[in-house]
Amino acid sequence: MAEIPRHLVLLRHAKSAWPDAVPDRRRPLTDRGRRDASAVGHWLREHVPGLDTVVCSPAERARQTWALVAAELDARPDAREDERVYGASPATLLEVVADLPDAATTALLVGHNPGLEDFVALLSGEEREMKTSSLAVLTWHGSWTALDGGEVSLRDHRTPRG
Repeated sequence: MAEIPRHLVLLRHAKSAWPDAVPDRRRPLTDRGRRDASAVGHWLREHVPGLDTVVCSPAERARQTWALVAAELDARPDAREDERVYGASPATLLEVVADLPDAATTALLVGHNPGLEDFVALLSGEEREMKTSSLAVLTWHGSWTALDGGEVSLRDHRTPRG
């Protein structure tokens, strides 16, 4: 039986504000962040069609990013929030990915730095700066649970701006 090709898209949330007395988890997007998140959605629609599932940090800026991205897609995939993504280390992100459904071949994870940047380096062996609204598209053959960086390639890295 041939191993299934998998695609994991890692997206850092869009630019967020730093309002006084607002806890980190409640920080909203800026106007630029909203424009950039829409641009990410447009880029994904053109370059990564067929997202099967989405895992998003519960932080407000990540949830807003996903909502604006999703509005640009032809089809909105199943999405869920996962507390583990907020402030996650690469090891924790590996656990999140291992829990993705087997039927999904393309997944999007919306999260934060430095975890996403470190995760890209761990999996692909390539260091890429994950600015706000940056995405990295990783590919390999196998299962979500077999993701270990051995045969993972960085197919694309972009920072779409609106």
